[in-house]
Amino acid sequence: MDPKSLFSLSEHLDALSKEGDPLEVLQETVDFEYFRAWLVEGLGYGDGSKGGRPPFDPVMMFKALILQAQHNLSDARMEFMIRDRLSWLRFLGLSLGDRTPDENTIRHFRNRLTETGTLKRVMKAFDWQLQKKGYIPMSGQIVDASLVPAPRQRNTEGEREAIKSGKSARDIWPDGDCQDFRVWAGG
Repeated sequence: MDPKSLFSLSEHLDALSKEGDPLEVLQETVDFEYFRAWLVEGLGYGDGSKGGRPPFDPVMMFKALILQAQHNLSDARMEFMIRDRLSWLRFLGLSLGDRTPDENTIRHFRNRLTETGTLKRVMKAFDWQLQKKGYIPMSGQIVDASLVPAPRQRNTEGEREAIKSGKSARDIWPDGDCQDFRVWAGG
């Protein structure tokens, strides 16, 4: 690439950031390094003394599984999307021209973590980190997968207890600070 192209790429990524790249929010919200020890243990990576091609970084691969689950993609489509989307490359810590995982690598990584019970554990911890920061993971199709702030409970403890015990809204808020759902619904 000539220098102009590299500058254009940087400008393009900056524009994505300014428009509110949800993957940057996810990157800032979740401590992905927290999962590294679990992933390495679950994968059973050796010390590399036998040679061969080094495996992909397990944290990068875990991020790929997050994207795949969030967007409901097949392994083959995931392979394509990693190569196709600049924001995904950036989220995964990859650059244009870097080696990217193919569908077999993605499948093998997921299957190995599933066999050892690690995938369930790290996904639970991932969801916990999101919820702790006030987010709910929202999966959907490629167009609208996003992070949405979780609704905050505004009722007091006494009001929550009254609701659980079956009291009507009018009994709980006699001064009319609410609308009784049954009246609103025509019931």
